[in-house]
Amino acid sequence: MTAALLIVLAYLLGSLSGSLLLGRLRGVDIRQHGSGNAGGTNALRTQGWKFALGTVLVDVGKGALAVGLAQRYGGDLAWLPWAAAAAAVLGHVWPVFHGFRGGKGAGTLVGALLMLWPVAVLVLIGVWALVLTIWGYVGLSTILAAASLVPLALLDGAAPLRLGFALVFALFILFTHRSNVARLRAGTESRFERVRLWRRLRRGTA
Repeated sequence: MTAALLIVLAYLLGSLSGSLLLGRLRGVDIRQHGSGNAGGTNALRTQGWKFALGTVLVDVGKGALAVGLAQRYGGDLAWLPWAAAAAAVLGHVWPVFHGFRGGKGAGTLVGALLMLWPVAVLVLIGVWALVLTIWGYVGLSTILAAASLVPLALLDGAAPLRLGFALVFALFILFTHRSNVARLRAGTESRFERVRLWRRLRRGTA
């Protein structure tokens, strides 16, 4: 019973969307602006960096809180914190409080991994930043960062539970970013040119 309640609580925490909660304070629903997504990138593009930062802090924090509660009150059930992480991410993507239209889950996943697998967060951030500064695509950066969880788990000799989580959520992040993939293939994906540092360096040395 306790395990079930913690998983439900994790889903409900995940359903508290940072951008939509902050948007209510501002009188705006960012799903009606920009890409229509309730995540940090669309928050940055449509509402500015302060709003986006608040969004990210809420989304990362709820993932960490969901896992922390499962670790604290879940007893010796090794699988429960991982299940709570999954429930929080699912809540973010399909939030019960916001008509089941949420974000893409990356920020909440990072928050959960901060509690479950801290070294993975360093790798995620590193891969994300590298890809972003080379190509300037946030969606592609997020997809490849999530994909890096799988080789990291293999190199680390991770237990089946951790490896399975890495594989499932690498594929899940790819699924939630399928519209980004479609736009990349069509050549219409938005790009942050200002962060393409490697391109500037190549020009500077040419």
